[in-house]
Amino acid sequence: MERRDALKSAAVLLSGSLATIGIAAAPSSPKPHSQPPRLPFPYLQTDDRTTLFYKDWGTGDTAVVFVHGWPLHSDMWQYQMLHLASAGVRTIAYDQRGCGRSTDPGTGYDFDSLADDLGVLIDQLGLREVVLVGHSIGAGQIVRYLSRHGSDKVSGIVLLAASLPYIQRSPDNPDGVDPARFEHLRTRIRTDIPKWLGDAAKLFFVPETSPEMVQWGVRMCTENSIWALTQTNHTDVETDFRAELPKVKVRTLVIHGDADRTCPLETTGRRVAQLIPGAELRVYEGAPHGIFVTHMERLDNDLLEFVRDQRSSFQTISKWRSL
Repeated sequence: MERRDALKSAAVLLSGSLATIGIAAAPSSPKPHSQPPRLPFPYLQTDDRTTLFYKDWGTGDTAVVFVHGWPLHSDMWQYQMLHLASAGVRTIAYDQRGCGRSTDPGTGYDFDSLADDLGVLIDQLGLREVVLVGHSIGAGQIVRYLSRHGSDKVSGIVLLAASLPYIQRSPDNPDGVDPARFEHLRTRIRTDIPKWLGDAAKLFFVPETSPEMVQWGVRMCTENSIWALTQTNHTDVETDFRAELPKVKVRTLVIHGDADRTCPLETTGRRVAQLIPGAELRVYEGAPHGIFVTHMERLDNDLLEFVRDQRSSFQTISKWRSL
């Protein structure tokens, strides 16, 4: 027993010494979800005890999971959810950590953690053959989910106004945005987020958007943690997905506006469609980054068409397998 205790003590001292001199463990693969106790609807709990709020509308065999963009939360999808749920499609959207009605743990704002949160939602709700729809940074979370968790539970994805593949300028990405611009943006968020949101809304919407709709969008953003917004902005603009996108193996629809000044079509949406094998690109004329509001009817119809095509394909495959 004394020898065993001595070995344990040595191991503890060694691990502490390694941490002290800055030797970190190698990055680990996603851990199997420990399935924490289910919280009462409408909340889920992640492995690090972050509480995620979600909404679940409609019924049906096909489920569409919406992943919101930056700096919004799940309410941005209400019009799309209403359209699909009314057509017999189950629709689910959730507030990411630090956003809306979800808790702010102060950590976990990297793409791996955000993708794992999406995995928790899919696993705890028992979803299969899911269609994932992501806007802006949400597109990156979907791609990272596929990289870390595979595509067994996903039948198709829609990437809307995606901030991919790599939006920040670097020596091998000369068409990207100057990193100083993002630092200036984060400074404005830290010092006067209402003023920044008011200015940003002019690029996010179109002149025809009602003032009330603009106010609704701005108010949504103010309901998020400033810490979460600044940290996820770092994550969004500093992550390079160029090597990941060619590995996507599910049906993909890329939708992007040609008037998107936040994520310009030629350096984001078009490149995403080129990098993902077999991806379809649909360009919306005159659409800015807030395409889910400004081109609502067209988007609603395209999403429903995509979901119905996926459902038809799945039913055909299932029938063939049963023969």
